[in-house]
Amino acid sequence: LAPLLGYLRELGVAPEAEIAAPATQAEALLERYRRYLLAERGLREKVVRGYVDSVWPFVASHAAVGGADLRRLTAGDVTAFLTGQSRRLAPKTAQRLATALRSLLRFWHVEGLISGPLDRAVPQVANRRPGLPRPLEPAQVRALLASCYLGTAGGRRDLAMLTLLARLGLRAGEVAGLRLDDIDWRRGEITIAGKGNRRDRLPLPADAGEAVADWLRQGRPPTALDRSVFIRIKAPHRGLTACGVTMAVFAAGQRAGLGTIYAHRLRHSAATAMLAEGGSLAEI
Repeated sequence: LAPLLGYLRELGVAPEAEIAAPATQAEALLERYRRYLLAERGLREKVVRGYVDSVWPFVASHAAVGGADLRRLTAGDVTAFLTGQSRRLAPKTAQRLATALRSLLRFWHVEGLISGPLDRAVPQVANRRPGLPRPLEPAQVRALLASCYLGTAGGRRDLAMLTLLARLGLRAGEVAGLRLDDIDWRRGEITIAGKGNRRDRLPLPADAGEAVADWLRQGRPPTALDRSVFIRIKAPHRGLTACGVTMAVFAAGQRAGLGTIYAHRLRHSAATAMLAEGGSLAEI
């Protein structure tokens, strides 16, 4: 029901969702942590939700009325929790849990709710890959772009997104988050909203600008419901999500016969190409 209710609320024909007040001490602590991540750390709502969901079992098991249990929290409690959880979690998921747990414990320490910097007690989770991800060769990138059929609106949109990913090394979320006002056509610049509320102005390469302009003129639905650059082809015509950008890259890889490729592979390929051309790691 969430997409339907969201649509009706945008039209103003359904009431806004009511936010229930925290019923327990654990919920109150999580709500304070959630506001901290949004206001102080500048994280997006989706990322914050993942952090809060990850640490919920830990908070629920140690929170008591007045937070008395938090004062008795020890490094052994922290280690035991993560060790116990890691037995049932995949390595990547356990890594995300460890990251969220460190963040929570740092917040509690700053707030004076625990006796010391217990984030240092969170153990590292081993998840070593055999090697770095392989970059795409220039010919493979060209094949990926050539797989986009320009006879359709979807093909124009995908070509514009893939060109931005390949030329500027953007994240899928950064491409999905582009707004019409983020492109300065006279200066040939584009403003990227990155992690931590960062906003960076980058030069817009000519080929990427041409692909985006072609999509805006001949592909973007006139019935778009927001000012996102990249819009869903099928109604409702809302802005594309990061997952939608990633799936467009995956589909292009399948069409080009390159196997499984996701958006971050293009980011890695762009960085590798810059390094090969003599750019420093700091510049990249």
